[in-house]
Amino acid sequence: MANLLLIKLKTNLVYKLLICFTVIYTFYITNNLLYHSHYQEGSVDLIGYITDITYKEDKIDLEIKAKEKIKVSYYTNDNLNLKLGDYIKIKGELTKPYDNTIFNLFNYRKYLLSNKIYFILKADEIVKIKDNTNLFYKIKNIIYERMNDLKTKDYVKAFVLGDNQDLDDDMEVIYQENGVTHLLAVSGSHTTFLAFVLLIFLKKFKYNHIIISLVLIFYAFLTNFTPSILRAVFLFMLNKYDKKKTIIIIACLMLLYNPYYIYNVGFLFSFVICFYLIYFGNLTNNFKNYFVKLLITSLICFVASIPIMINNFYYINIMSPLINVVFVPFVTFIIFPLCLITLIIPYFDNILLLALNIMEQLSLFFNYFNINLIMSKVNIFIFILYYIIITFIFIKPKYFYILIIMIFIHNNIKYFNQNNYLTMIDVGQGDSILLELKNKNILIDTGGNSFSDYNIAVNKLIPYFKSLGIKKIDYLILTHGDYDHLGEAVNLINNFKVDKVILNNDKFNDLETELINVLNDRNINYFKNVKQLSIFNNKLYFLNDELYSNENDNSIVLYVVVNDVKMLFMADAGISVEHDIIKKYNLNDIDILKVGHHGSKTSTSKEFITQIQPKYALISVGANNWYGHPHEEVLENLNSSNIYRTDLNGSIKINLDKLKIKTCLS
Repeated sequence: MANLLLIKLKTNLVYKLLICFTVIYTFYITNNLLYHSHYQEGSVDLIGYITDITYKEDKIDLEIKAKEKIKVSYYTNDNLNLKLGDYIKIKGELTKPYDNTIFNLFNYRKYLLSNKIYFILKADEIVKIKDNTNLFYKIKNIIYERMNDLKTKDYVKAFVLGDNQDLDDDMEVIYQENGVTHLLAVSGSHTTFLAFVLLIFLKKFKYNHIIISLVLIFYAFLTNFTPSILRAVFLFMLNKYDKKKTIIIIACLMLLYNPYYIYNVGFLFSFVICFYLIYFGNLTNNFKNYFVKLLITSLICFVASIPIMINNFYYINIMSPLINVVFVPFVTFIIFPLCLITLIIPYFDNILLLALNIMEQLSLFFNYFNINLIMSKVNIFIFILYYIIITFIFIKPKYFYILIIMIFIHNNIKYFNQNNYLTMIDVGQGDSILLELKNKNILIDTGGNSFSDYNIAVNKLIPYFKSLGIKKIDYLILTHGDYDHLGEAVNLINNFKVDKVILNNDKFNDLETELINVLNDRNINYFKNVKQLSIFNNKLYFLNDELYSNENDNSIVLYVVVNDVKMLFMADAGISVEHDIIKKYNLNDIDILKVGHHGSKTSTSKEFITQIQPKYALISVGANNWYGHPHEEVLENLNSSNIYRTDLNGSIKINLDKLKIKTCLS
């Protein structure tokens, strides 16, 4: 008895030491971004085999395995007839993946690190040197070929293989807002269903557990070993052991293998939700009705995922537990089985298509009833506090109101904010500047790229606003009618609440006319010839009241004073405007200058800089832009100022109460 007790104590000690070591190791590696690579940046010739492939219009995206995994992009209109498992020779340039250039948003480099990918390669030439001979990749190629012949191929790829790249972007957004995106990604539920079906057929077979484990491992290969599938496979293989400890041990071992899994949202969702279902799933034991049990289970999953949702998507949909009560059984017992059956027997393609249409219509219907709460991104301490409270309320459900109070405060945190900030948002070759004056939000320009369909408002501006807990823009100031300053205004207004819009004094061009029509349709007030705004004790002065012969010189020039910090925003105004302004106004000792026209030599004259003497100069400019901005002459004129540039520093945030500057990139 004493020996058994001693063994148990030693086992518990090892278990606790494993957890402590994993936490410390993961924290150290990820905070210092440590990893070992076989390659260095620069030109390379390498040989590897294809592990993943995506064809686009004039581009092929590959993942290859050479000495390590590498992400490859190759622009071509040629049909190279590449397949999984093929060996290829690549010439190109290896570079490090990019970090996010806007605070709080998706970090591509960390995402790739979570997949053990340390470099991306822009290929100049790809030559196939050997066709695939690997049996597993042959099977995977056959599966993809069968899928491509189906009308429902987009969803079959998503549900069976976790490949959702072909799904309609608008529908994906709706699924995400409904809180059912997890059902579109291969996850533990898919593996559990597959294991359940196999167990029915192999129930009386002596080695059924081994056979099912091998099938699940092969399924993990088909889905590129996504963390959620690996978690489910390992749990099945170790189902004879204590699940409460097993789930934690599996998480620790996976993090010791790759600490950067901590940046993988699928890993976080899978392990955190599974942990809480294992530890607190007994809360459903008092209920016999299937749908009531499903609702309680859905509520556990929802509550457990709140901090992860907040820090990755910046909102929670409090209706998602109810929506999941409908979608979970529909997807688990109808859609996913039909996808598997259709893959084997294509005759069911039309039946699956009908079921998918029903699912899409249900999604559109539920989308009208969503109650999305915008929640600002939190630091690690608040993140941990959330989970302390969540664990406590699962132990003592009668204290659930504590979580509700915390969510309410968090949702309204901006109203308690008494700080003032200026953020120059990196929108490439354009301008977009956010002024946060306590709980009032002023956006100066929106950016815009006339050479691309990429939606800056939806993909950059709005997520950033939400990550700060901003629910609306009080004033949208559009300095002039150039696309790189107001090109995203319509997209912003169509997708986010804007109270008032201020335009410059010039006549409206086509872009501005289109915007006016949208403003009228949405009953949003807009103004011209504004002279001054007062927000709390802060003043915003509109200095440029002259009319010039070109759009740039008619830009709104804004002079703002916040807590004695003097700021001057020059938009695209040129040297003639600068001359008129310093002649008309007594401007000197400017703390922060938004440099005119992205650092073009048509602005920022020596005379102007000598007069205003800015301490800090902010230049909004695209990396490697065609125009050669900022010009050397402008940089020379600003040599007495501290210069910050979005192409080098990413977004730039300034605490106006302390005049403290933080950049997104070092």
